[in-house]
Order: sequence, then structure tokens, then C-alpha cells
Amino acid sequence: MSKSLSSKLFIKGNEAVARGALAADCRCFFGYPITPQNEIPEFLSAALPDAGGQFVQAESEVAAANMLLGAAACGIRALTSSSSPGISLKQEALSYMAGSQLPAVVVNMNRGGPGLGDIGPSQGDYYQSTRGGGHGDYRLLVLAPATGQEAYDLTVEAFDLAFKYKNPVLILGDAILGQMKEPVDCWTPESHNNYSAPEWQLDGADGREPRLLKSLYLQEGELAAHNELLQNKYDAMRQEVRYESFMCDDAELVVVAFGSIGRIVKSTVRSLRAKGHKVGLFRPITLYPFPSEALASLAEQGKRFLTIEHNLGQMVDDVRLAVRKHADSDFYAQMPGTLPNPDDFEQPICERLGGK
Repeated sequence: MSKSLSSKLFIKGNEAVARGALAADCRCFFGYPITPQNEIPEFLSAALPDAGGQFVQAESEVAAANMLLGAAACGIRALTSSSSPGISLKQEALSYMAGSQLPAVVVNMNRGGPGLGDIGPSQGDYYQSTRGGGHGDYRLLVLAPATGQEAYDLTVEAFDLAFKYKNPVLILGDAILGQMKEPVDCWTPESHNNYSAPEWQLDGADGREPRLLKSLYLQEGELAAHNELLQNKYDAMRQEVRYESFMCDDAELVVVAFGSIGRIVKSTVRSLRAKGHKVGLFRPITLYPFPSEALASLAEQGKRFLTIEHNLGQMVDDVRLAVRKHADSDFYAQMPGTLPNPDDFEQPICERLGGK
């Protein structure tokens, strides 16, 4: 994607997401307040009307998600954002959108759970994010930024991916990413590709045959054929895999972590490397598609693995599936409700290395 640099700003991750959406020509936002993502709707409530778009604070998360469905059906670049329990309320509409093949971007700044939990960081929504989350067989493209810059960049990219595959794209962050301020290069794409939007969008049947967007298939064999079409699309999404491999070439132990935890672990790896420990970091950026082949390649080289997550163990299942022919993965849980720092991970990593 060609781009031009416009400005460098010192902003929160939430604002980086909002600005990235504007740069991607997002023109509709529908949402409902919930911490820790409130800066996204707050920023867009002023910026979207100035850009010629529409901002709607809906009466509920359920309403917001269905408004998103309506805008997507019209071929409009649209966004909703929320946090964990709010995302749960949006799942029915997301399933309908996946079944109807409608593009949109959804942001989840994950908070602690289960239940209402707290407003602090967590990665407890991994399963929900990567397994569809709602009813039926479907997938979302899932992007997991670790920095404010990635939050901006991946939001811009998310809209093109949504239209490329006619499918919702989920950006999974957390309270650390959303609330932390850092410099972000805010760039503007030179062009956008809406792919086949004019061929399917509902824009009034003036001078053409009516179009139908649906997720209901009642004729014999009709749903099976539709699900086969969807599965082929989800398989095609695997070409979009992204990850960061940091100091893994000579590593004896590879730590697998995503999002904010991946960023914190990266500092731990630097510290341990300075002390002579051969440890590396593998950070999935796409959680779906998961970078299984890259992990399997590391496992073939005889490396050992430790998965660290801010939950009780979710991504570790995908890591173990990826490396299962050659290795296994240990797991270390950073309990939701805590705010970790790089020192917290030195002991569990060193224990797996067999040293102090």
C-alpha cells in the first residue's frame, strides 16, 4: 500500500485507531460507551462529521452492531468499537455479517473478565476472537497490534482487508494499548481499493436488477454450498498471515506472545540476551490466520517453546497445534487483573531455559 507521511503525533492507542480509521476513509461509526476504549468514539464524534461522515451513539451494543451491518450492506466503510462484554453483545450481528459476506471493522480493547471483571488489561477474548465468537461456522480476520503505530497501520489495512474478503475484520487490543501514549506517524494512503463493492452493495436499484444480501439458505443443499464457499474464502485468508520473529535464529527457547504482552516480553528477551541467554520472541500479528507454518519451521529446528498470555491459556492451544509434530509448548499465565512489566517474565523464562 503506497502512502504519504502526514504528521507525527503523541497519542493514545485508542486515538491511533480512530485516526487510522479516518485515514482509511471510514465514514460511519456506531458504538456505545465502555472503558477502556472510550477515546475511540470520543475522538470520532467530532472528527467524523468534520470529514463528511456520520457518528451515532446507539442505544446499545446490539443496536450499534446492527447499524454496522446496515452501513456495510450499502458498501460504506464503517467501524464499531467496544470492550469485552460489549463485543459479546455484538456477536449475533457479526455472525449475520459473515454469513452475508459484508465488510466492516470491529475493534475490541479487551478488558478483564469473565463477567464485568475490571477495566484493566487482559487477553481473555482470544478464543472468542479467533473462533468466530457467535453462532455457526465462520471466521473473522483478527489483527493484534502491539504498539500505537501498529494500531494505526493495522486499522488502515483492516478496511482494505474487509473489502477484499467481504468479511468483518477484528482488531484485538487491550487496556495497555488503548491507554498508552507514544509517538505515531499518521500517514494517508494514496488510494483505496474497494474491490467488488459496486457489484454487491445496496445503493438503490435504479436502472438495474435488485440485489439481495442474506444469510438465510433454506433450499436443499443451498446452505452446504454457501458454507463451502465461505470455507474456501477463509482458506484464502491464510495468505494474509503476519508475525514478528525477534532473535529466534539461534534461540534455544522461543517465547510466543501477542499484543501488549508480546511487546513487554520483547523487553525481557533483550534483557536476557544481554545476560547471555539464548531466548527469542515469536509474536503473531494475525491471530487468524495464525502463523502456524512459521512456528512449525522453528519447531523443526529443534527449538523449545514457552507461550505467555494475559489469560489462563488460550493461544497456547494454537501454538501446540502448530508445533505438535516436532515439539510442545510450556505455558505461563499472567493473571488478568495484573499489570505486568518485563521483570515479571524473567523467572518463568529462565526456569524453562534451565538456568537462573
